[in-house]
Amino acid sequence: MSTIQVAGVEVSTAHYIGGRRVESSETLELFSPIDQRPLGRIAEASPEHVEAAMQAALAAYPAWSALTAAERKPYLDRFAAEIGKRAEAFCQLESNDAGVLLSRMRHGVVPRAMLNISWFAARALELQDHPIDTEQAHHIVRHDPAGVCVIITPWNAPLMLSTWKLGPALAAGNTCILKPPEWAPLTCSLLADAAHAAGLPPGVFNVVQGSGAQAGAKLVADPRIARVSFTGSVPTAKRIAQAAGANLVPCSLELGGKSPFIVLDDADLDAAASTGALMYRNAGQVCLAGTRFLVHARVADDFIAAMRGYVEKLHIGDPREEATEVGPIIHPRQVERVQAFVERAVAGGAKLLWGGARHPFGAQYFQPTMLTNLKQDDEIVQNEVFGPVLTLQTFASDDEAVALANGTDYGLGGVCYGETVHATALAQRVRTGFIWVNSFGIRDLAAPFGGIKRSGIGREGGDWSFEFFCDIKDVVVPKKPFRASFSHR
Repeated sequence: MSTIQVAGVEVSTAHYIGGRRVESSETLELFSPIDQRPLGRIAEASPEHVEAAMQAALAAYPAWSALTAAERKPYLDRFAAEIGKRAEAFCQLESNDAGVLLSRMRHGVVPRAMLNISWFAARALELQDHPIDTEQAHHIVRHDPAGVCVIITPWNAPLMLSTWKLGPALAAGNTCILKPPEWAPLTCSLLADAAHAAGLPPGVFNVVQGSGAQAGAKLVADPRIARVSFTGSVPTAKRIAQAAGANLVPCSLELGGKSPFIVLDDADLDAAASTGALMYRNAGQVCLAGTRFLVHARVADDFIAAMRGYVEKLHIGDPREEATEVGPIIHPRQVERVQAFVERAVAGGAKLLWGGARHPFGAQYFQPTMLTNLKQDDEIVQNEVFGPVLTLQTFASDDEAVALANGTDYGLGGVCYGETVHATALAQRVRTGFIWVNSFGIRDLAAPFGGIKRSGIGREGGDWSFEFFCDIKDVVVPKKPFRASFSHR
């Protein structure tokens, strides 16, 4: 079996299909965003690999779906435990492969990945047949497994988002094919080792590596799949929806964000500013971050001064160091995209409050940047940058704040700082999938997650995940003997 060594961790470069590693003659080269050093080559899927994974998942489905939730739970609990046993390996791999902060991996991502599996395994036990009693009949509402699920995850959070989708999909009784991000696939490969060690039956969980154009496109166009769950960009989502739609395959799409960060004139400015600086974490490569700062004109100068103070204290550097708060951008292509956004904005009249160029630490590092003097229809206000670049606009009234907040085609998340009653009332007027009041990043697996408009279709989390990954069936049992009657003319 082909493997590579990354930060002392040995990880397979092969696909994981039907419970075994499968090599490929075609490969993709990986580079670390930290210092552009080559990490090795991973297998790239051919159409034959995709077909093998489909056959394996289809073959495993009857036995896995026939198990009860209680019978599947021990497998998934062991899966979560095996992730825990490899905790530091996951941390090292994703930090080196994707540039994610090592501290974030240790204290947030890996514990959450374990919980994603075990929590949904436990929650599935509560999806008992739900009775609805009417005058005419007993209705037994069932959550039945849907079939083979294709899961496609992005490069900014491959481990967390893979387990976020795998947990409910597997707990519901589906079999899964995971297509990792081509720029950062290594933690998904290690995830296959954890599943194998946990004893998941062959074919229940498969990993097919490669490009979206080759592996991903063939998977989502297959008429034998039952569900597609995708997190990523809007253009890719459109292609996926078109391919899956040809076969009427349901899709859950969690896409980009251009979320407002609203600061009212009665806000705690220091609290808002310190939270605002958090938007630069993971080099701004976080879909749910508030990237459009909308600040009441009366407090704008004071807020800018307070946030500048926090931004100047941010430690930018190697994500493997515990003190680092802002690491690298994932790929040279993405760095160029971020820089081009800023250059076009400045050329169009935008003013730099801070940042605006590459950071001297390394080729894939970009300075935390804030732009102002912007119009609502400016490109950088309307489109997702996905880098450490924020914009700031001012408003004079609540109505104007709401109009600006709702004035893009996106609607994923949001943040609103102000006196609690005031901020809560305004937050409820913002058109978005979720919004935090005087806080940021509070999440619970029982709560729904997803966006509106171009930010996505559907919700995952809690029972919403099972609504997606299950076929809902109503078994109707009449209370009285039923005889069909026909009227004849």
